Amino acid sequence: RAGHRAGPFQCDTALVRREIYTHSHHKVVVDSHGSRTADEAAAFVRHLITPDMRILDAVSGPGSITCGLAEWVPQGEVIGIDSAESIVAHARRRAMDLGVDNVAFEVGDVYELRFTAGSVDDVYAHQLLQHLAEPVEALREFMSLLKPGGVVAVRDADYGTMTHFPHEVGIDRFFEIYSQVAKANGGEPDAGRRLLSWVNSAGFRDAELTTSSWTYATPASRAHWADLWSGRTGVSKYVERVEELGVSDRAELAELGTLFQEWASSPDAVFAFLHGEVVARA
Repeated sequence: RAGHRAGPFQCDTALVRREIYTHSHHKVVVDSHGSRTADEAAAFVRHLITPDMRILDAVSGPGSITCGLAEWVPQGEVIGIDSAESIVAHARRRAMDLGVDNVAFEVGDVYELRFTAGSVDDVYAHQLLQHLAEPVEALREFMSLLKPGGVVAVRDADYGTMTHFPHEVGIDRFFEIYSQVAKANGGEPDAGRRLLSWVNSAGFRDAELTTSSWTYATPASRAHWADLWSGRTGVSKYVERVEELGVSDRAELAELGTLFQEWASSPDAVFAFLHGEVVARA
């Protein structure tokens, strides 16, 4: 465990309900997620964070956002959970390297969080609900942990808003395949537009929706985005799942990945999409 002040959460390692994570834990995915920051990814809830808060980050991935949240609460603490032991170990190493001592990481299940009821001020989830078969059930679990008036803050992409120029039908096909796989896995790639409905259905109050965008329009950002997606077209769990479902095959994915890279090399290329963001009260 990285950090020594997470005791009040009283977390026990839980059995994890197995859902299929569409992105997989391919190195290119983990590296990309590890570049995310709290300053960007949690900006929509920053105004509600106080220095003494206890925050649960569900699911924390490689821990870059989680460690950033910990810097926001120097008199508080943050715990991150993830279903993959290897990713939890990765996040712990990051926290140790950064010297962040008010953060901890545990293996856990978002449907059965083993924390004391009413022990958390804020539950934060970035790009999580789009991957869950039962997002409202997970949100209800979050509510059970929150203190009265505590905050839930969720952010998810909306793949249906993705747009790019110059238009390339192969990129449309690339994300058509992804959408089919995500839905077959029980997820909802257009989660961003559904967050408000899910939060309301879970029984939260005073829900507020905002949106933000990610834009890739510089040589470096376009290359990053193309690398992130085309990198999955080689050996990865994603490719295995694509072939298992019969929605495409390794050859087509490789061809589309190469096309994505070629598109990204154009000085005119632009890719952008929206995220939905909701903050609400227990």
